[in-house]
Amino acid sequence: MTNNDIVQKLWNLCDVLRDDGINYSDYVTELVLLLFIKMVHENTEAGVLKRHPLPEGCRWTDINEKSGINLLNDYKRILLSLSTGKDSDGNIVHEDPLISAIYADAQTRLREPRHLEQMIKTLDQIDWFSAQKDGLGDLYEGLLEKNASETKSGAGQYFTPRALINSMVRCIRPQIGEVIQDPAVGTAGFLVAADQYMRDQTDNYLDLSAKEADFQKNKAFVGVELVPNTRRLALMNCLLHGMEGDEDGVVHLGNALGDAGKDLKQADIILANPPFGTSKGGEASNTRDDLTYKTTNKQLAFLQHIYRNLKPGGRAAVVLPDNVLFEAGVGIDVRRDLMNKCNLHTILRLPTGIFYAQGVKTNVLFFTKGSAKNKHQEENCTENVWVYDLRTNMPSFGKRTPFGKADIGFAQEEFGKDPHLGAFEQVFGESSDGTSKRTEGEYSFDAQEIEVDKEVVEENQGIDDRLAHSRWRSFSRKWIRETKGDSLDISWLKDKNSVDAADLPEPDTLAMEARAELKAALSELDALLAALEAS
Repeated sequence: MTNNDIVQKLWNLCDVLRDDGINYSDYVTELVLLLFIKMVHENTEAGVLKRHPLPEGCRWTDINEKSGINLLNDYKRILLSLSTGKDSDGNIVHEDPLISAIYADAQTRLREPRHLEQMIKTLDQIDWFSAQKDGLGDLYEGLLEKNASETKSGAGQYFTPRALINSMVRCIRPQIGEVIQDPAVGTAGFLVAADQYMRDQTDNYLDLSAKEADFQKNKAFVGVELVPNTRRLALMNCLLHGMEGDEDGVVHLGNALGDAGKDLKQADIILANPPFGTSKGGEASNTRDDLTYKTTNKQLAFLQHIYRNLKPGGRAAVVLPDNVLFEAGVGIDVRRDLMNKCNLHTILRLPTGIFYAQGVKTNVLFFTKGSAKNKHQEENCTENVWVYDLRTNMPSFGKRTPFGKADIGFAQEEFGKDPHLGAFEQVFGESSDGTSKRTEGEYSFDAQEIEVDKEVVEENQGIDDRLAHSRWRSFSRKWIRETKGDSLDISWLKDKNSVDAADLPEPDTLAMEARAELKAALSELDALLAALEAS
């Protein structure tokens, strides 16, 4: 039985939960409360999990042979004990703050004992020996990804595709002893991928000294999550991957745009995909005196937090929507400040459809604190910005054509680990700070057949016709300032959809894009009205 088979079996339990009146959006939260107890049991049996055991009376063996109302009552008692650390009589059951954080305010909405019995029976029938071979953490990750792709609540838009996460980690190349942060951690996908990358380089940390291994397990990774239920999923994910963190776990509860972010120590690496969907929501950042440019746009606020929270020489890779690249007003100020304080060496223009929210246009910004020559430099750090266009004339990705999968007809094996991002990784180079020797010109995915925007070619005089069709181009800081007015919305290949009405995106995609743009415009109008009223 493969992990995919097990994930599907677990997902089928959602039918049981639906029969008990549990909402679609609460499926995974309800399921993992029980699933984690089972996974801890399996890991303990296999000798994998030695710290943070569940207390006596709150283990899988305390419920898996019971039935009826006694089972349901005992399960409710277990959740309460795990959450508070005490039983119903006030006696201390456990004093593990991480277990308390995972089960904080946990309660089941199950009403029928038979449904709980069915879930327990199904979990007991799974081939956990097969699951152990790939790791229970990877199985849990698969369930989270399944939830993001299936649920219609909108939460899927925050789930970064695994192929993109892994590619960003391979470019940033985290090293043993570095502190890695994600201020919008979600279910901790970036932190888990960075941990796995370093485990692969060190024989699962067996090559490290005891001190180094302890640092990796308890101090290397820090995340911040605003939503308690999402934090619960993240804490479970980290613990199942052997990442324990401090007393509060790897993932701290709080708003990274507020005090929780201000209190974070500077990091060597920041990997993040701040929440998008509406530009409004950054109000908390206005209370921070360490962020110069006040804004209600949470993406611009997150970007400021990230580049300011890097150590000198620190590296970041951040997923951001298009509006961050071209927004006027404070947007220009933030971009200028970023290019002053950091070497913004690379922008990756991502295809549409790779996130589960349709029509979202995103990019990955790669930057290093300081300049390429001096990590303590604080002005004029960016000299050239390299842009890779993986968006123009790319297919429409989605559930039927998943991003990063090799079975899509145009997959190119010569690009290594990823059929879509492998070409970008090659031109990015081996230096994690973007200082590898680079040459313009990369023609994957039929780039030479794409029409070129003549205005951009004329603006950037001296470019030959072949290079104009490249997906990989370099633009000087001077050109960005004088020609683009410090906008980073740089494109030169012309999408066939812009000239061929027959190939326009589906109407629902267009509607989603229009709604997102209108929301952003209304948010800016609200901010302007508020400013006028204040004055």
